[in-house]
Amino acid sequence: MALIHRAQLSRTKHELIAKWLPTRPWSEDAVSGQVELIGAYRFDDPVGAVGIETHVVRTGDMQVLQVPLTYRGAPLAGADDFLVGTTEHSVLGRRWVYDGCGDPVYAAALATVILSGGQEAEEWVEQVDGPSQRREPSVRVVGSGTPSDGAFSVASVSVMDHGTTTTVGAPGLELVVRRVLGGPARADDDVENLTGVWSGSAEPTPLAYARRLPS
Repeated sequence: MALIHRAQLSRTKHELIAKWLPTRPWSEDAVSGQVELIGAYRFDDPVGAVGIETHVVRTGDMQVLQVPLTYRGAPLAGADDFLVGTTEHSVLGRRWVYDGCGDPVYAAALATVILSGGQEAEEWVEQVDGPSQRREPSVRVVGSGTPSDGAFSVASVSVMDHGTTTTVGAPGLELVVRRVLGGPARADDDVENLTGVWSGSAEPTPLAYARRLPS
């Protein structure tokens, strides 16, 4: 379950994404500021310390991109290259915002959802007076795997961009995140896929895939 605070951000997610995208090799044609937020989906951090949210955006040149972000209350050691920016959250204080592909917590959550046939986290919005209210996600995702016991644990990751995708490696695991969305899902026998739908999408869109590797 993802609890969403009613809060003000000194630098919004939209602002951070719009400034960061033109610095990425897979979206360097994007013009800073010309980004439309289509929707987003969240994953749960089992420990509850890291916010995990993936945005689907449209750029000025009409590309649809996927931007996974993690939100932390302190810097992630060794992850300076993946820092998108910082923001001041009126409830949680300063938040360090990272490209999710460089964050082991995101990798573990993505692998768990894909390989166990999971889906996005439930979203609950905190109310000033009264109990939290459930909110329908603007993007719904599902993994193609089968239910299994437990969640993946990832201590560290290696990250490599390949054209319009990013490969995230960890012991026993390979994840590929589609940055530019479009095209068919992977059909390899040893690969499980994550697909998503949102308002205006004609059919499920491939978002990422996961492969178990020999330990």
